[in-house]
This record gives sequence, structure tokens and C-alpha cells, in this order.
Amino acid sequence: MTKIFWISAAALLAGAQTTAQVMDHATMDHSAAVAHSAPAVSAEPTEPGQSAYAAIGEIARIMVADPQTDWSHADVNALRNHLVDMDNVTMHAAVATSRLPNGAVFHVTGEGPVTGAIQRMTKSHFAEPDVAKQWTMSVQPTATGADVTVVSANPGDAAEIAGLGFFGILTMGAHHQPHHLMMARGMMKH
Repeated sequence: MTKIFWISAAALLAGAQTTAQVMDHATMDHSAAVAHSAPAVSAEPTEPGQSAYAAIGEIARIMVADPQTDWSHADVNALRNHLVDMDNVTMHAAVATSRLPNGAVFHVTGEGPVTGAIQRMTKSHFAEPDVAKQWTMSVQPTATGADVTVVSANPGDAAEIAGLGFFGILTMGAHHQPHHLMMARGMMKH
């Protein structure tokens, strides 16, 4: 087994090799580093074990608790399909970036079901300008996904756009949770 060691550069520069932190990453005890911030342990598990399962569970609990829920229009399966798309894009899409003087074009590609997921996700998530950032976003579907262009009137934003990249920009804004609830209530199609 190959062992990876980390030696504090500050310790080496100070000439204090005897006090340098040397850590074997393969056998390092991470709990010691975070013990001071560990939450109290519950007698019952609280984590559902998978993020899509947790998102669906949260929406289901909200809907069940709301006496105004119109069950004749509810479609939790639509939310599940959207979460599958989110996973396919986040975990399986490839992105090549072409920088522009005022932004970037993200060439997002995938195979099989990932192609459709890219097209659905980019169409809904990049349909409107980012009002907070005042960025203009547009989508051009391609045979294997989509080309997403994000530009700013301020050329100084180009580095931020490229640094966030497609995935960072995709997650921006607080619209995801409300549209998940609307989707499950049958009020929005994806």
C-alpha cells in the first residue's frame, strides 16, 4: 500500500522538523480533527441514507401536513424523475468550457439518458437571467446535450463565471426547493 504523507510547510520553514505534523492519510484519525464540532449523538438515526430519498421524504411530509394539498393533482413521481435528471447531469455529464471576454460557453454533453437530462435541466435552470448577478444566460440544445452561454455586462465577472463553471452556476439561486414542491403538487412540469 502506498502511503501519503503531509508535512506542514510552516513547520519545515521554521526548522522544527521534530514538531512538524506528519500524517499518514491512509490511517489518519479524522475524528480528532473534528471532535470539537461534532453534534450530539441521537439515540435514533436521522439520516435517510440517500439525498433523493431525503428530498422526496421532505416534500411528502410537507404535502401530508398541509390540509390544502390537492391530492388529485399531486405527482411525487414527477419530482423523482427530476431528481434522477439532477443526478444524471451532476454525476455523469461532461463539460468543456470556452471562455469569452465577458463570460463563458459551457458545452455540456452526455450519452443515453444523460443527454435528455442535460436538455431538460438546462432548459429550466438557465431560462431566465440571473437577476442577482445581472448575468444573461441562454441555452442551445445539441445532439448530445446543450451549449449554455453565460455572460455579464461587467467583463470583470468573466473570471467568476468561469470559476463557478456550469455546475456552480446550475446550483445558484434558491428556486430549487420551491420548484420541487410545485412539481410534486402537480403545479409545474419539468
